[in-house]
Amino acid sequence: MAKWLSVMVFVVILLKAEGIDVGLTYVQSAVPKGAVCLDGSPPAYHFDKGFGAGINNWIVHFEGGGWCNNVSVCLDRRDTRLGSSKKMDQTASFSGYLSNKQKFNPDFYNWNRIKVRYCDGSSFTGDVEAVDPKTNLHFRGGRIFVAVIEDLLAKGMRNAQNAILSGCSAGGLTAILQCDRFRSLIPAGAKAKCISDAGYFINVKDVSGAQHIQEFYSQVVATHGSAKNLPASCTSRLSPGLCFFPENVVSQINTPIFFVNAAYDSWQIKNILAPGVADPHGQWRECKLDIKKCSSGQLSVMQGFRTNFLSALSGVGNSPARGKFIDGCYAHCQMGTQETWMRADSPVLAKTTIAKAVGDWYYQRRPFHEIDCTYPCNPTCHNRIFDNNQKDD
Repeated sequence: MAKWLSVMVFVVILLKAEGIDVGLTYVQSAVPKGAVCLDGSPPAYHFDKGFGAGINNWIVHFEGGGWCNNVSVCLDRRDTRLGSSKKMDQTASFSGYLSNKQKFNPDFYNWNRIKVRYCDGSSFTGDVEAVDPKTNLHFRGGRIFVAVIEDLLAKGMRNAQNAILSGCSAGGLTAILQCDRFRSLIPAGAKAKCISDAGYFINVKDVSGAQHIQEFYSQVVATHGSAKNLPASCTSRLSPGLCFFPENVVSQINTPIFFVNAAYDSWQIKNILAPGVADPHGQWRECKLDIKKCSSGQLSVMQGFRTNFLSALSGVGNSPARGKFIDGCYAHCQMGTQETWMRADSPVLAKTTIAKAVGDWYYQRRPFHEIDCTYPCNPTCHNRIFDNNQKDD
């Protein structure tokens, strides 16, 4: 026990050394605009100011946390940190891509770094004017997106020389769906790009053969009134629900964009490929918790998922304005933690860490389009292992 405790103390000290705690800022100016969380509270973000040569460079990074697809699910979410700023932690640890230390984050350490908290359940796309007094649910994610950017412009982003819109998971989807809007909101003279970390969700059937995620996304879009905030280049030719999928949007994005994603994305394997509703007998339960416990048959199904993922990714193309780091790991959101962003043992593709690949692409030192070999070929992977109650947002 003493040995175990000493190891835990070491891990905590290491994490403290690698990360910094950043306080919460409420965007009170958003409330009169109706840009509020599900419960009507103001949106919020964590802001660590830039310094030195990075004083006019900005990262606006959107948090992940799934979606709510109907009133009942949104009600369950409303009184949590994912639906109310009243329930959010007052500090957040910034590490990896958000670190302020040069040795941990050499290309972006001195930028203004903002982490926007997620409290609307629609990847910041919703906009329904009416509020049902019986539920007091506000579907205003799209308004939050604009209000946060306007607030940051007033705090100095109007002088931006470089600006990145990014996000993880549902926030990574925000970075895709709102990429061109971000470009339109910030100064014309700023160099603007977008980065999606684990936000490339694909439209595939689950293991039972049902179109589970397609139906779910259609319900999200309908519940939140998201259609008006999805790219018109997509909604003009497809139903709005299908325009929540990056594969139907990406070819029309005009702003430079980079994709970091695991080909065996753990959230997608757990919730799109093999959701509980498609696995009533729990045959996938152990496999989803630890990829090493998957049977040969399950691994074969997951290889098929990878094939479908790469097919859906084909619209990204190979332009230098685009970039991709697609590792063969069982992971989800790899930019916000030091161990997967940049460390001696971080995942690499073509002998390159995620941090180096993203930095090289942003500063146009060299293009980066790399897709890993199939699992389990990459020994540098940090494959996620979950307990029964753990979620990966």
